[in-house]
Amino acid sequence: MPKTASLNIRLDADIKKAAETVFSYYGLSLAEAVTVFLHQSCNVGGLPFDLRPTRPNAESVAAMAEAERISRDPDVKGYRDINAFLRI
Repeated sequence: MPKTASLNIRLDADIKKAAETVFSYYGLSLAEAVTVFLHQSCNVGGLPFDLRPTRPNAESVAAMAEAERISRDPDVKGYRDINAFLRI
């Protein structure tokens, strides 16, 4: 039988409860889910998921708002043809 080791962590009680709910759907305890996470981290040589933000940051939100404003401004010159745009 393989040797086992203990891991003690402190985490927010609400996160723990939410995670337990998610993992129970797959028939996993929190300890089993952590073990799966650690195995997969070793398999891929890093975190087994993408850490990019799912929501745009404030700068991106501001840029999108500016693009929206510009697209509706009748005084902004627009182009319907890429070749006409490139001849600027």
